[in-house]
Amino acid sequence: MSSAYLPSYTTPQPQHGQHQSRSRYYASRVKESWLAKCLCAFFLTLPLIVAVTIFVLSLIFRPYLPHFHLSSFSAPGLAQSTGPINSALSFNITDRNSNHKTRIYYDSIYASVFYNDTEIGAGPVLFPFYQPPKNTTVLLGTLTAKGPTTRDSAWDQLSADVAAGQVKLNLKLTLVIRFQVKLWDTHQEHMQVECDFAVGKDGNILSQSVDESCTLYF
Repeated sequence: MSSAYLPSYTTPQPQHGQHQSRSRYYASRVKESWLAKCLCAFFLTLPLIVAVTIFVLSLIFRPYLPHFHLSSFSAPGLAQSTGPINSALSFNITDRNSNHKTRIYYDSIYASVFYNDTEIGAGPVLFPFYQPPKNTTVLLGTLTAKGPTTRDSAWDQLSADVAAGQVKLNLKLTLVIRFQVKLWDTHQEHMQVECDFAVGKDGNILSQSVDESCTLYF
């Protein structure tokens, strides 16, 4: 009697090399994923970091705007029978730079004087100048009046205001300036200063308008 055939089975042995290869592969993928996330987070937060840095620097180096006060104004020809044409318009304005370290360069100043909406005088004021920190400068201006004349529509109202002893005028300065903080110099900035005031019959500024603060538009 022949012996029965018994099949033999071989238990598969673990493939250590393949297992280690897979482990290294997954570790590499995890590392790459972590690096990608870090780079993504960096580039997403970079604009925020730059914006915050610029904001902080602007707070540190942002200059204070100068302060202007009208201290005197004279238009002696205001009451003459032919109108103030060709007469002198003179004024003094104090300009205060209250910054501790910021210098101001005035590249140009142009002045205009208005009665209501009628320009009665205009012209350049001073030459370019430099104002150091914590300094008060007096701006002296002299213009030549160009109206109104007896033929202008504003003449009747001007005559009535002169007779009443109070003529309301507006002095406007148009400036081109630059700020300098240490080695940092700004580009040219355009600024406008407006001073509302009143003069009496003699053309001199009334006491209630002396040293009034002017409005600054930047």
